[in-house]
Amino acid sequence: MRRLLAATALAVLAAPALAADPAPFDAVRGDRAGGWTAQSRSEVMAMNGMVATSQPLAAEAGLEVLHAGGNAFDAAIAAAAAINVVEPEATGIGGDMFVIAWSAKEKRLVALDAAGRAPGGATLARYRKLFGAAMPEEGIHTALVPGAVDGWSVLLERYGKLGLGPALQPAIRIAEQGFPLTERIGGEWQVSARLLAKDPDSAKTYMPGGKSLGWGDIFRNPDLAKALRLIADGARDAFYKGPIAQAILAKSQALGGSFQPGDFDAIHARWVEPISTTYLGTTIHEMPPSTQGFAVLQIMNMLEVCPARLGLDPAKLGPRSADYWHLMVEAKKLAYADLKRFNGDPDYSAIPVARLISKEYAAAQCSRIDMKKAAAIGPDAPALGGTAYITAADKDGNVVSLIYSVYDFFGSGVTVPGYGFVLSNRGNAFSLDPASPNAIAPGKRPFYTIIPGFVTKDGKPFFSFGVMQGGQQAQGQAQVLANLLAFGANVQSASDAARFNHTQADNVLHLESGLYDIVGADLAARGHKVQRTDGSEMGGYQGIQIDPKTGAYRGGSDHRKDGMAVGY
Repeated sequence: MRRLLAATALAVLAAPALAADPAPFDAVRGDRAGGWTAQSRSEVMAMNGMVATSQPLAAEAGLEVLHAGGNAFDAAIAAAAAINVVEPEATGIGGDMFVIAWSAKEKRLVALDAAGRAPGGATLARYRKLFGAAMPEEGIHTALVPGAVDGWSVLLERYGKLGLGPALQPAIRIAEQGFPLTERIGGEWQVSARLLAKDPDSAKTYMPGGKSLGWGDIFRNPDLAKALRLIADGARDAFYKGPIAQAILAKSQALGGSFQPGDFDAIHARWVEPISTTYLGTTIHEMPPSTQGFAVLQIMNMLEVCPARLGLDPAKLGPRSADYWHLMVEAKKLAYADLKRFNGDPDYSAIPVARLISKEYAAAQCSRIDMKKAAAIGPDAPALGGTAYITAADKDGNVVSLIYSVYDFFGSGVTVPGYGFVLSNRGNAFSLDPASPNAIAPGKRPFYTIIPGFVTKDGKPFFSFGVMQGGQQAQGQAQVLANLLAFGANVQSASDAARFNHTQADNVLHLESGLYDIVGADLAARGHKVQRTDGSEMGGYQGIQIDPKTGAYRGGSDHRKDGMAVGY
């Protein structure tokens, strides 16, 4: 619900609260001189290194570490730590992380699962007694034991060049000195005021002097700087065995939560094998369960194999074609139905991933798509989501795709006293249905919406990208991939093109205004419940493409967010 109100908050923040506000800006948009004239900005191009993320200071933090001699892994963690400071409503050390990366030295993709886990007291019986049939959206009972800091340590211990201490220095400096809230983040901050006011430590940290901060306000977080300094000096043990863990446990006990002393010993990031499928001469790689990564691969498989089986002319399918958008939405519905049916923690249930991401399964699914009629689907629980995505590359050819999150805006709303960060509400993604593969249990990973994406071509890195924001992530990735790989977009225009967001919960199809204007009526005639909307539900993309001819990096960053791609 908090995320759905963000567009309203951003409208309120149409201009900073200055002493003498100017009249509302009412100009028309200027024109580009060439290429696709609707593109928001040019690609960023560089040879030696690049970082892209959703907040400029965080992107600069990653670039600073590259200039200091760090590699892409160091830079990604530097940007991640800085994002915790400047975008705390989306992510932080109270959350979890997933990474897919190209190791230039090993000439292979690696993937790290740094998921959090349910606390030791989070039994299904207890939670059903407390909450009935559905998990709450906020509060201590939605918090997981965080996995992000362990993931930072494990990643840099194996692949970092400078290590965790130097990587965290830019974030520590920003937290101490302060920074002005950007337009989007200020809006998300204001829409979260009710949640923050519920917890005294959250109000103290994020509403200084009882003030609800917004666009242009200066924010400092010395408590978070203290936490990051402890982690810089003591790595994972400073978080999981020291005073930070003790503060989390004490906060949980004070609120009647489910954390137990042994919970922190159970958090260990895992190296896992990415799952993949082919598409138009490339290989698309995603994280395995408990993430929704396999849904991306299912959608792309259906986009590739279904047109011929449905009598469609591939040459006529494109980003202005109602047939294309209908096919994409119907493929999305089928893939997300499989997420609900199968996805969960693979330590607790068998998930038939190989079958689900096969071309044969996609071909069978094609028969369930009616090109003249939108499929009806049953109601589902809506996925929440804030999240931050980061991609980084270096002069040696290492390329990192990293995503981490506290789930909804400011997560659980519970701040760890003295350390300036919120615990996630990722536990909301658990089910309280005993028959669900995603039913809550102590030590279990929930359904994770967050997914870093990666594409290789001819066995080499080609495209590192992500599209953050809850249930939009898999469908958003599929749209960006089709734009780039099938329709000829560059790494920036692949994001700038209008997107849709289909919500499985109510079967409503949200179309950005330009897309609504050209295909909305056609899709409505096929039975889609179409709504015209803005970009607030379309997620936030970042991407780095590796030019196969020159080896240069080409970066793009979503105009729907505040960030940028930077390189040197």
